[in-house]
Amino acid sequence: MHQPQPPLRSIHPDRTPPRILLYSHDTFGLGHLRRSRTIAQALVSAFPDASALILTGSPVAGRFDFPERVDHVRLPGVVKTQDGGYTARNLGLPIEETTGIRAEIIRATARAFRPTLAIVDKEPTGLHGEFLPALEEMRAAGDTRIVLGLRDVLDAPEALQPEWERKDAMAAVERYYDQLWIYGLPQIYRPLDGLDLPPEIAGRVRYTGYLRREPTEGAAARAGDHSVGEPPGEPYVLVTPGGGGDGAALVDWTIAAYEADPGLEPRALIVYGPFLEDSRRREFARRIRRLKGRVEALDFHSRMENLYAGAVGVVAMGGYNTFCEILSFDKPSVLAPRTRPRLEQRIRAEAAEALGLLRTLDSDRDGADPLAMAAAIRALPGQPPPTASPLPGLLGGLDRIVALTRELLGADAADAAPVTPIRRAAVSLSRAGLGSRA
Repeated sequence: MHQPQPPLRSIHPDRTPPRILLYSHDTFGLGHLRRSRTIAQALVSAFPDASALILTGSPVAGRFDFPERVDHVRLPGVVKTQDGGYTARNLGLPIEETTGIRAEIIRATARAFRPTLAIVDKEPTGLHGEFLPALEEMRAAGDTRIVLGLRDVLDAPEALQPEWERKDAMAAVERYYDQLWIYGLPQIYRPLDGLDLPPEIAGRVRYTGYLRREPTEGAAARAGDHSVGEPPGEPYVLVTPGGGGDGAALVDWTIAAYEADPGLEPRALIVYGPFLEDSRRREFARRIRRLKGRVEALDFHSRMENLYAGAVGVVAMGGYNTFCEILSFDKPSVLAPRTRPRLEQRIRAEAAEALGLLRTLDSDRDGADPLAMAAAIRALPGQPPPTASPLPGLLGGLDRIVALTRELLGADAADAAPVTPIRRAAVSLSRAGLGSRA
């Protein structure tokens, strides 16, 4: 078991205890919000009376319970289009106007909240540069430490360099960020190896390990989220495509396995995720009814940790949060990763398989036959769990984040100037039409 550290005491003389601002653009899926929520909970648990505020674009943020002293501000939603661009989810406004509104909400929130620590998830400048005005003001004020939080895998190295160049990400990192936290281990993957990092930026990188998850307790999930109170009593395999927006193929493959193999056990519990298309949901429901209880499905569950804890194994696509939960609950798992629009899931799954942490089921390598999935599910109860291939520090992420926060915020207010000098010209704010205004 990981040992809790003693609480963090006074950090800033006019704002004690600390205030933590977390930003996740959340255009798709649940990963960014769930990661920010997990980190926020760990930090307020370690810091007595600290407050954490999450800025999120997730349309389902209100369906999650938030711990004491953690709350969220919902930004107007945006969605990614098939051509790789973005559009407003509900407002019907041009994306430039929508991100301009979001930028003003972000900046006003940062001004009012006055964070001692700001953690930006994945996008150094925010969606379409929307976080730049807040970054500029926080850096100019000089009393907020700013961290870029990155998952263990971003994309294939050859895709990452042009993406960061297009977004002026390197200049933003050099100008604004005190540290870069990678929520993983270099033994599994080094996500920034595809970038030509200047030495001064490479020196700010910190690997934390993965983020441990625990079963949740408390009141039942909010009404209307289609959750169940407790995991099923009979042995079951948990099937989860994460948010579900791109998970129809995994669900289809799993149902087809039970259709093709009438004797397949254990039974399956599928959690579709809130973003699965309604037409596919109805189609799957018709097929599941014909399986007479061998497969059960839920639309959404706000306490997925409890379902992981009760499962005999997991079938999933392999997003970051899913991987953390597989490791935390030590579940034998089969991953069928997506390959579009990023190779992130395949890279993570193949690296984990090479270390003996799980197995993958790749349609290119193993075929898409339902019986291939059936064989993988049947083998799960006898498959070695991740702890059969121990890796030091694998689940130390939250403890490491608390320790890094202590280091960053341990200075007196007089010492709270930027940790590193600004050597590169300022990032152009006019490019996104989001220039700082007093």
